[in-house]
Amino acid sequence: MKQTALITGASKRIGKSLALHLAAKGWNVAVHFNNSAKPADDLIAELSDKFPGQQFKAFPANLAEIDEVVALIPAMVRVFGPFQLLVNNASVFDPSYIQKTTPELFDIQMNVNLKAPFFLMRDFANYCKTGNIINFVDTRITNNKSNFAAYSLSKKGLWEATKMAALEFAPAIRVNAIAPGVTLAPEDKDENYLLNLAQSIPMKQPGGIGPILKSIDYILENKHLTGQLLFADGGENLGQNA
Repeated sequence: MKQTALITGASKRIGKSLALHLAAKGWNVAVHFNNSAKPADDLIAELSDKFPGQQFKAFPANLAEIDEVVALIPAMVRVFGPFQLLVNNASVFDPSYIQKTTPELFDIQMNVNLKAPFFLMRDFANYCKTGNIINFVDTRITNNKSNFAAYSLSKKGLWEATKMAALEFAPAIRVNAIAPGVTLAPEDKDENYLLNLAQSIPMKQPGGIGPILKSIDYILENKHLTGQLLFADGGENLGQNA
């Protein structure tokens, strides 16, 4: 029987690359989306065309709304049955220093980036019993820069939740995290934007999606790995060489 993965935020960017990568390795994929119904439908069509022997379906949910979060995995299980991999990839990324952060901005960062993954991990453990969870955090969790204060706190919290879940769910479920750095340019920026950012990291160049896909493979293939964080960030977490 083919294995099945649920990827949040899978209709575009990193999530889409993850879906295509896992499908190429024989996985069925549940594509979660919020506002991107057309990209999600297009991705399902592309996957179904490339991999006709596998199953693909899109599932809508606003991860800022807890009622929709807790309905997501039960809806997926009704279609696929218990599945083997949860990838908490979806996030919101809004800048604001602490002094400028509104309650509304704080809540959306926490709800999507921490609260939703927390309850999806809970439901995966309760419905699926065994398998893997991979959470996407951020290389920012290693510093205390406050220009994305609420976002950074949400990702710091998700890393702590990853370790807690790894301990609680072992040995049946392995829980690990990946911290990307300079990966893809924002949708309104070009490649030069990334190249300029990368000059401040040890490897001096953007990583692209490749290191993230290799990290996914490593986690899935290493059966003794749990509670760990892989930095796919070109050494950005190390800080700058003075």
